[in-house]
Amino acid sequence: MTAPPASITAMNVHAPWGRPLRGTLDEHEITSDALADNPLGDPATRPLWVLTPPGVPPDQPTPMIYQIQGFTGHIDMWRYRMGLRESALERFDAALAAPAHPKVRMVFVDCFTSLGGGQFVDSPAVGNYHTYLCDEVVPFVDAAYPSIAGPEHRGIAGKSSGGYGAMITPMLRPDVFGGFASHAGDALFESCFAGEFRVVARALRDQYDGSYDAFWDDWRTRPAGSRPHDDAIHMTWVMAACWSADDDGTVHLPFDVATGRIREDVWQRWLAWDPVRMVDRYADALRSQRAIWLDAGTRDEYWLDLGAMAVRDAMAEVGVEPTHFELFDDTHGGIEYRYPMAVRHLAERLQPAG
Repeated sequence: MTAPPASITAMNVHAPWGRPLRGTLDEHEITSDALADNPLGDPATRPLWVLTPPGVPPDQPTPMIYQIQGFTGHIDMWRYRMGLRESALERFDAALAAPAHPKVRMVFVDCFTSLGGGQFVDSPAVGNYHTYLCDEVVPFVDAAYPSIAGPEHRGIAGKSSGGYGAMITPMLRPDVFGGFASHAGDALFESCFAGEFRVVARALRDQYDGSYDAFWDDWRTRPAGSRPHDDAIHMTWVMAACWSADDDGTVHLPFDVATGRIREDVWQRWLAWDPVRMVDRYADALRSQRAIWLDAGTRDEYWLDLGAMAVRDAMAEVGVEPTHFELFDDTHGGIEYRYPMAVRHLAERLQPAG
């Protein structure tokens, strides 16, 4: 009988139950003033995790790397384990525990909303998640842990909508973050979003008599994603709630729901939040970054490989070069194996001199 490959005999590495972490994971709660009385009625008290590698004394200052999540992501999903794979949390823990890995602490931030996300911006229709992240979470962590002061020792990373947040937050607040990693971050909106407008218009017409209200009434009565085009209808509304809501919370869609025709005034509000278009306005902030990691899969279903290329090219026009740019052979989902690579890249460049 032929012996199984070594990878099979070592299957316990990928066993479907939890194992002790090498480092120390502290689980906190933080109560936010910025999220109090938010328009969706979502909790203002949120979980917050901090992972310290083994061998790092409690009083040893380190850089901090903040990890944020994609659309519909919440903090407990870091523990989720796909078949025959480690969880993302276990991957981070193993990577940080390697003797040669630069010492950093990781901070896991929860910005989930009852709509699924908030794009890490302040929105009158969703809540002040940008303020929460920059002005409440970061000071909380700095007060609780011996972080090395200064944005040049603080990074942020994420995938998809988290990758979007990781790109725009240092542009808006270079006084807080000095390095970022974006895995397939939302960018080049005409490529990743505009193609869905016609899908949404047709689905609303055929299933809901052209009414978003009818969609929401139906959506709340059943499992999310259980009908065709749920994802496109849902996500398009949430993006509008983030990027094109009035001060009173009124949400404007960037297209006519009857025909899919672009409404230019609203579409321009979206484009103002496109990282490709933001680069020129925030060129100085990007020049201040000590690390910029951009990557995406060449088969990304949302065409975010094109978005990553467009961001890179826009940066080149203002004299900024990513410290790492890569297109790899994969899709949009299941790319958590990429995350520790980017964390190490940030960790190396956010260390103090000498």
